[in-house]
Amino acid sequence: MAGAIASRMSFSSLKRKQPKTFTVRIVTMDAEMEFNCEMKWKGKDLFDLVCRTLGLRETWFFGLQYTIKDTVAWLKMDKKVLDHDVSKEEPVTFHFLAKFYPENAEEELVQEITQHLFFLQVKKQILDEKVYCPPEASVLLASYAVQAKYGDYDPSVHKRGFLAQEELLPKRVINLYQMTPEMWEERITAWYAEHRGRARDEAEMEYLKIAQDLEMYGVNYFTIRFTIKPLDKKIDVFKFNSSKLRVNKLILQLCIGNHDLFMRRRKADSLEVQQMKAQAREEKARKQMERQRLAREKQMREEAERTRDELERRLLQMKEEATMANEALMRSEETADLLAEKAQITEEEAKLLAQKAAEAEQEMQRIKATAIRTEEEKRLMEQKVLEAEVLALKMAEESERRAKEADQLKQDLQEAREAERRAKQKLLEIATKPTYPPMNPIPPPLPPDIPSFDIIADSLSFDFKDTDMKRLSMEIEKEKVEYMEKSKHLQEQLNELKTEIEALKLKERETALDVLHSESSDRGGPSSKHNTIKKPQAQGRRPICI
Repeated sequence: MAGAIASRMSFSSLKRKQPKTFTVRIVTMDAEMEFNCEMKWKGKDLFDLVCRTLGLRETWFFGLQYTIKDTVAWLKMDKKVLDHDVSKEEPVTFHFLAKFYPENAEEELVQEITQHLFFLQVKKQILDEKVYCPPEASVLLASYAVQAKYGDYDPSVHKRGFLAQEELLPKRVINLYQMTPEMWEERITAWYAEHRGRARDEAEMEYLKIAQDLEMYGVNYFTIRFTIKPLDKKIDVFKFNSSKLRVNKLILQLCIGNHDLFMRRRKADSLEVQQMKAQAREEKARKQMERQRLAREKQMREEAERTRDELERRLLQMKEEATMANEALMRSEETADLLAEKAQITEEEAKLLAQKAAEAEQEMQRIKATAIRTEEEKRLMEQKVLEAEVLALKMAEESERRAKEADQLKQDLQEAREAERRAKQKLLEIATKPTYPPMNPIPPPLPPDIPSFDIIADSLSFDFKDTDMKRLSMEIEKEKVEYMEKSKHLQEQLNELKTEIEALKLKERETALDVLHSESSDRGGPSSKHNTIKKPQAQGRRPICI
């Protein structure tokens, strides 16, 4: 009895000690997650949980964003989650987004998940026109986005209209030109076909490398009021404020965060970052070798398929030749039989005509031997003799002609039998001809899924040696040099596309940003976000950028 009471007491006390929780929904660029959080959790507890779930280690770029009365705010790490001015209705929603942007995406973004999240966020900002992008650059970025989603271009798969449902260009760009969706797709596909061989992470990084040079990339704009008043004439410092206290705090928070990130770039990498970069290099090398292996396997598979198709074609050709030879042989045999039968009939007819000629000759001799005394009978007999002679002459000529025809038929029969012999000889040659093309003494290894070919699995194994790593490092450096050389070609392509579509532009639909970009281009040199920030501003209410 006492044991039962103690058990009930321990159960009730355990039940009372369970912490209270609330539900949080985290929205990333491509997924949604829900967590049960304790009431006492601070922003850092929730943020660390999200990063662990995503497998993200480059946490200093990101934050949890929420909205208050049409104003965005970021969750503070040292403050309780529920102490923020968030909705108390569960689930409490936060957006996991990039808060700070790298100066050089290729150098600073190490993890693939980090690159992917930045790619999705920057692409959405460009499509939503929060980041201004020139039309020609929009087409190039769209081609890399297609490469990242669909892989290598295949005309048999990616047929006309396969991008009809994709959102790839800002609506501002589409409305600015008198171009149909098919015309845009044609230009995007032309560049998409040139990206063959790039993996998804490579295509996304190329997208970011182009986007990071846009004027409004990584810039947040706020509406402020005051007249700019320097505190010290010798120092370029100014103060400002916004009509909303939350905006002032947000601007200060972003300034501090950007300054911390700026200082972090100028310091030596921490041990954690060094480990991450080493792991990233190893992973990149492994993926590159894996892609090379797959490319070799694909090449061998294609060669094996071509060899198989060639063998099948040759086998079919030999079957057709054998069929034609058999048919020719059968025709030769039939012709020989017909000629032999005709020769036999002609020979019999000649014998019969010779026999009739002999009978006519005997009749003529009998008539001559018969004495006809009367003149009339003599005349009639002479006439009959003459007729008999003419008939005998005709019989002899016909007999000679039949004999010649019989000789000709015999010659034709001999030729037909010779043709029959040659057809049998050709059929024998086809039957004994080898069915496979000459092969090398040592056949190349082929993929395991190709029939009638063997492959040695050991030939596909790879060892990670120092020489391989050095070679890969040299290849990576070589790729960097090639990229710098290709950048000039890329700019020429952009200018060519810009000139091509310029004739289709509708001037009346140009926005203020389009006009500003065109004026900057006409003055010479590409505009950047840095000289945009430095432009003099008029007095009164004006935007500032962080």
